Amino acid sequence: MNRYVEIARVSYRRHRAYRAANIAGLATNGFFGLVRSFVFLALYRARPEAEGYVLLDALTYVWVTQALIMPVMHWGWLEIAQTIRDGDVISDLSKPVSFFGYWLSRDLGRSGYYVLYRFVPTLCIGLILFPMRLPEHLTTWIYFTLSVLMAAVLGFCVLFLINITGFWTTDVRGINSVVLTAVNFLTGFIVPLEFFPPAARAIAEVLPFAGMISIPINIFLERATGLAMLGLLGRQALWVCMLVLACHVTLAAATRRLVVQGG
Repeated sequence: MNRYVEIARVSYRRHRAYRAANIAGLATNGFFGLVRSFVFLALYRARPEAEGYVLLDALTYVWVTQALIMPVMHWGWLEIAQTIRDGDVISDLSKPVSFFGYWLSRDLGRSGYYVLYRFVPTLCIGLILFPMRLPEHLTTWIYFTLSVLMAAVLGFCVLFLINITGFWTTDVRGINSVVLTAVNFLTGFIVPLEFFPPAARAIAEVLPFAGMISIPINIFLERATGLAMLGLLGRQALWVCMLVLACHVTLAAATRRLVVQGG
């Protein structure tokens, strides 16, 4: 376990070295947060409430989703696929640690960095510029923290599965683009899943992607309380177990007969 903690710590320090890149990313988050906020401000002029969301909820949704982008999802991450293409994956598979655990630890270290240096500043920008709804109960903050941790693991598992398709294809960029385009909608990042047509919403809510954005947001806004909140966390935990298992099964199938491409 100490090895994985050390891997996460090194990954955290690695990302902390790129401060200028983080500042640029923070500015981008703030800009799109403003754009999305003004869209909702315009929409809510016509009606005071939509599917249980009042304007205060919608603005909170915008800024919390913007804050969760980097801790939970980082688009275009194809580092594992690149090691497969270069042949460097052999050294990673030879390490005295689990291949999945090694990359998960690296990603959790990255997520920890972005919680401090992207999530918190982005949320503060939203709080300064717009009225927002913060959780009223301490237990909500605890559940939200746990939910974000599981969301980060779910996000990593999705990216891990995309990356290891590189064992079967020389270029995973097409698969990455298609999957992440769908994920943007199915997580509830573009618009809340509550705004979907009933049939589409019912499907989206039972998929694992809802656990990456929609469930943390519903917990933050305290739209679910008590047993309902525990039910959301239980659904997240179930999908975490299932996707982690899927990652291990797929990796085992991929490495059963490994052919190194390139070097």
